Amino acid sequence: MSSSGLERPDLPEFMTWEEFEQLPEEIAAQIELRNGRVVRRQRGPAEQQALTFALTGALKRCARDGMAEQPQSWWRVDFETNVFFGTTGKSDFATPDVLVYRRLDAPYQDIRARDVLLVSRVHSPATIEIDPFDEQRRYADAGIPWYWEVTLARRKSAVAMVRAYALETTPGKLPPGVHPLYPTNYLLIGKWSPSDSDAITIDSPFPIHIPWSELEF
Repeated sequence: MSSSGLERPDLPEFMTWEEFEQLPEEIAAQIELRNGRVVRRQRGPAEQQALTFALTGALKRCARDGMAEQPQSWWRVDFETNVFFGTTGKSDFATPDVLVYRRLDAPYQDIRARDVLLVSRVHSPATIEIDPFDEQRRYADAGIPWYWEVTLARRKSAVAMVRAYALETTPGKLPPGVHPLYPTNYLLIGKWSPSDSDAITIDSPFPIHIPWSELEF
């Protein structure tokens, strides 16, 4: 955790990737670039970090099991890793808490949105005020097939809800002359909580079965 002197550093409104790379790691971890604009990324409490690590481990296990059944598939699961939008340039990126992506053909490559299958954000009571629609919009526009929203309970260190959204690229039937504001959108496909299910279970982007005990922290 950064010191109090670094929690709200003075930064310019816009920044290039080259300028971003010159920042101290403690400050760089607190921001994203949105077409060069500096966007602060709120740091969560220790419970949020603990759940992020637990979810990463659980998804890694599911990915390994899926690859054992489908040897032609190559997936990786990581946490707090930059996803770069567009085919070139690095001044437009976001940093999801957890991401699943196709394993790249060489080490140390940048992860582009086109290679990402799933991104997840973990929201604690301290960060829930972040606009989830704005958060989803960036990933939907980039064509990432799956978005997970994980919410922590308010009064105990536990998961309250997990929601899985799938990318829709063809809007439903609308009244004549009415058109969607955005060409793509995430639709809620499933939601799970410890009070109404034994596990998170879904078949995409690969078979996933995560008992709640695996997400205890």
